[in-house]
Amino acid sequence: MLRKLPGDYTREIVSTAPDSLVFRPTVVNTPAIFTIFVIAFRAVVGLVRMVWRRPIACLAVVAPLVLGMLYGWRVTLLAVVATVSALAGWRLAEPVSYTAWAGLRLRAWWRWMWIYRRHWQPVMVVAGLAKHVGGREYLPRLLKVTSTPMADVVTVRMLSGQTPADWQDRADNLAHGFSGPECRVKADKLGRVTLVLPRCDVLATPIPALPIPADVQVSAVPIGLREDGALYLLKLHGTHVLVAGATGAGKGSWLWSAIRGLLPAKRAGLVEMWALDPKLMELSYGRALFGDRYAADPADCADLLEAAVKVMQERAGRFAGVQRNHVPTVDDPFVLVIVDEVAFLTAYQTDRKLKERISSALATLTTQGRAVGLGVLAALQDPRKEILSIRNLFPDKIALRLDEPSQVDLVLGDGARDRGALADQISSNPVVGAGVGYVRLEACPEAVRVRAAYVSDADIRAMVAEYAGAGEAA
Repeated sequence: MLRKLPGDYTREIVSTAPDSLVFRPTVVNTPAIFTIFVIAFRAVVGLVRMVWRRPIACLAVVAPLVLGMLYGWRVTLLAVVATVSALAGWRLAEPVSYTAWAGLRLRAWWRWMWIYRRHWQPVMVVAGLAKHVGGREYLPRLLKVTSTPMADVVTVRMLSGQTPADWQDRADNLAHGFSGPECRVKADKLGRVTLVLPRCDVLATPIPALPIPADVQVSAVPIGLREDGALYLLKLHGTHVLVAGATGAGKGSWLWSAIRGLLPAKRAGLVEMWALDPKLMELSYGRALFGDRYAADPADCADLLEAAVKVMQERAGRFAGVQRNHVPTVDDPFVLVIVDEVAFLTAYQTDRKLKERISSALATLTTQGRAVGLGVLAALQDPRKEILSIRNLFPDKIALRLDEPSQVDLVLGDGARDRGALADQISSNPVVGAGVGYVRLEACPEAVRVRAAYVSDADIRAMVAEYAGAGEAA
């Protein structure tokens, strides 16, 4: 048996086993000059890195010290007061440019130094993301901190052998450790992850109905706000969209915001909106906007869907060999089929023949319609496969408040919840959570948190008064 022990412990060992050998390791004393050189080298490298990444913040700290050494404290105080006054005036006069060029960079440097760098080691250890091997501690490396108006974006180099899933499992630990309401982990380059830690929630309060666009918009319309405060545009032309959410989750806000954004295009004759409203509670309030393309009775809904299929097939026959992508025109407008509660027409329909007709028409539209300018915007409460068998035929999906964690992956795809789409944790309080959801587009696997604007009854009445019948003459 061979044993290796550090230091001078071997002096106290008495071996009673004849076949046991004890080896004493060789200890090499490192000259102090080498230790000093290594420490100095690391300090210089760290200083250069900090100046390269945070030039403005470093200048704000170094400049007063240099002025004080060269000209005394009076000149330094005068320069500091003048600089602060100039920054304050800049912020008041041009807040957008100030935030982009100075404000966010100073905030990122301060939070890097005071929040993340200061607490990095204890948070990593307690969260279980640091490793101890052979008496040595290995920490993930904090690479960069950038600040947006609403969140901090932290780039981290993982330890060798770690995966983004290891960090996603500890997202709650990281959020509490860095005093954030939540933490979302996104895979970055190989060996890196990005932590998104919101500082405040801009989506916590209802958003009033957005102004009707002044120009004609077909492909993407304004729906609400992203969590970073930016306007969110939802793509409708060239895709199909499924909105899933429990009762009271705010599905109506998404439907009516989409309708509101398409009204100028409807007036121009470039869009037709066909509405299926089996519950008779949501879309019926603006029924005049849809003209004779509105249906509530299941039989009428089946007829309307089959009419949309005929339009699709007629266009496909004309477009074959001529064009591959649809461009909205007055002769061939974009047709958006809006279904408020699709489960009423599929899973909960008692008439078997009607159920088969509706399911067949929906499947045909969602598989062949978008290439010729027909899109489906459908909403439902229960995302299970037995409720909507064609769920995977919708390229773009939106998960509002859901009842169970497993339902998040049913709507947005496997692993969506682990990547930060916590739709099951959205507040059931309508003031806080109605209309809030996670959007996963076909072209981007990462879900984006968005809140749709609330279109009130008064807004719908105003829309009907101004736009009812618009586009029919065209």
